[in-house]
Amino acid sequence: MKASIGKIGIGAAMALLAALAAGAGGRAADGKIALVAAENFYGDVARQIGGERVSVASIMSNPDQDPHLFEVSPAVIRSIAAAQIVIYNGADYDPWMAKLLKATPKPERAVIVAADLLGRKAGDNPHLWYDPATMPAVASRLADALAAADPAHKGDYDARLQTFLASLEPLKQKIAAIAGKYAGVAVTASEPVFGEMAAALKLKMRNERFQLAIMNDTEPSARDVAAFERDLKTHKVRVMFYNKQASNKVVQHLVELAHASNIPVVGVTETAPPGQSYQDWMSSQLDETERALAGPSS
Repeated sequence: MKASIGKIGIGAAMALLAALAAGAGGRAADGKIALVAAENFYGDVARQIGGERVSVASIMSNPDQDPHLFEVSPAVIRSIAAAQIVIYNGADYDPWMAKLLKATPKPERAVIVAADLLGRKAGDNPHLWYDPATMPAVASRLADALAAADPAHKGDYDARLQTFLASLEPLKQKIAAIAGKYAGVAVTASEPVFGEMAAALKLKMRNERFQLAIMNDTEPSARDVAAFERDLKTHKVRVMFYNKQASNKVVQHLVELAHASNIPVVGVTETAPPGQSYQDWMSSQLDETERALAGPSS
């Protein structure tokens, strides 16, 4: 998935951002460190690490919005221009962020790119937040950035980091338990959104060519659609995952076919639901996955 610069246009966006950045500082109006997260789950982690000393703005945060149709607005540009710390996903998931940052180089601004921390690049599965290794890496780098921006409170950031890392242990245990019970079970998906987590659960993912076509907004081949349909009709897969925020007629047809074939369907999202922490969001999706895996397989 690649979000676009949107209706304002790249040239206008760059000009506006440059003008705004010229007078922008690194502190919010209330004296807090201004931090912008391209995606709201990174913003949630920033709040957990930064506490009351950080003002966090998350750009992509609407669970009812198709992330493929996201458009950068002047308000987004203003928040980026004012930010002292920026977090984004990378791996070509949110390329508009790199373009906007490049337009206004600020030596004092810390930029955290999740893909860089994990050694990922364009062409890899960009849905990195479903990889259990991602958030510990992002949180650790963020704690360092906050301590550099606010050395007097380094101890507070370090303490919150340790609390955050400890809070991920139940997720690790849940992942290990599911993998121990269902390793090798075949599943399928409309897009590779949940792919990193499926790999951590040691599930066997099928129909990957179809998934890549949907993710890249191209038409899946008739052969790949037919193979997906066969997997559902003949129960070669235990569960179907699908992106609840981005769908089309082909995907909807397959979701309906899965239901008709008594294959459990698990909807996943590219943004965290309102009011849910990253931990709660991941935990709820793992619970739903576990229930689905335990369901009928024939």
